[in-house]
Amino acid sequence: MSADDLRALIREVPDFPKPGILFYDITTLLKVPSAFREAIDLLVAPYVDRRIDVVVGMESRGFIFSAPMAYRLGAGFVPVRKLGKLPAETVSIEYALEYGSNTLEIHKDAIRKGQRVLVVDDLLATGGTVSGTIELVRRLEGEVVGLAFLVELLFLHGRERLKGYDVRSVIQY
Repeated sequence: MSADDLRALIREVPDFPKPGILFYDITTLLKVPSAFREAIDLLVAPYVDRRIDVVVGMESRGFIFSAPMAYRLGAGFVPVRKLGKLPAETVSIEYALEYGSNTLEIHKDAIRKGQRVLVVDDLLATGGTVSGTIELVRRLEGEVVGLAFLVELLFLHGRERLKGYDVRSVIQY
């Protein structure tokens, strides 16, 4: 199964969550066992021979891909959550959205100094969420060695905000 085969399984939903937005719904890909397996395989392939200590996944769809990738890489899994979702002491960052702001948190003890971190999410759009996540990893003194996404929306130029990082995506629109 190729990236084009995976792309064909993604449902495009117009006017969601608001008029004028075309939403790329990955749930139609996830329900096909061979497609889900291939998506994980393609996402993890560039990192198999690299030492990854921790895979960081962003709430919530990033968890779908980051946890199995951590398993395949023999790495730990660390969730980055929205404000108020983590029970222990956290480090947080507020970042700008198109229509306001959001706050991300990570447990203060989630990453040790010098650990090699792979950051994973389902979608790279403007790069705001992943930029916030990178800052959280840096505050904990982790080393970001890669950024992996199932889908990248090229027309939003999110990759430009991530210069200096190894950015990989499986499917581009």
